[in-house]
Amino acid sequence: MSCARRPGQYSAAAAPAPPSSPRCNHSRSKPVPAPGKFASRRAIGAAGEDAALAWLCERGMQPVARNAAFAFGEIDLIVRDGATVVFVEVRQRRNDHFGGAAASVDRRKCGRIARAASAWLASHPALAQAPCRFDVLALSGRDADIQIEWIRDAFTLDDIR
Repeated sequence: MSCARRPGQYSAAAAPAPPSSPRCNHSRSKPVPAPGKFASRRAIGAAGEDAALAWLCERGMQPVARNAAFAFGEIDLIVRDGATVVFVEVRQRRNDHFGGAAASVDRRKCGRIARAASAWLASHPALAQAPCRFDVLALSGRDADIQIEWIRDAFTLDDIR
């Protein structure tokens, strides 16, 4: 299973890679494009998600889905951390003005992510009973100088009720 697949979804039912082969076959050599005349927000966001997915794969996560969109919200990345289904919000900022990337995930955004996660789990009954968590990957900086802050268990359902 390759972490570099885009767009689309990854099969949660795929067999795990044999121990002798690498878990992630990503080749992330392109820097995140700097905002400019020809760089769209979507391209910058996609590059940030690519970097985040590669980073998670390097830490042993298995990709499940990308950009799972519903009427009330979208989940940037869905990965497996062992038996746990992890819903990942990727936020990117060039600098830490206004609190930085992590601060942009407010209670309202958490609610949207939780509703989207619930809908996603309802459409994937094989994973509906698996333990779940919500993580945030906050990317800051630009080009090749990207810092990633990983906030595991960034929020729980009790936090947004």
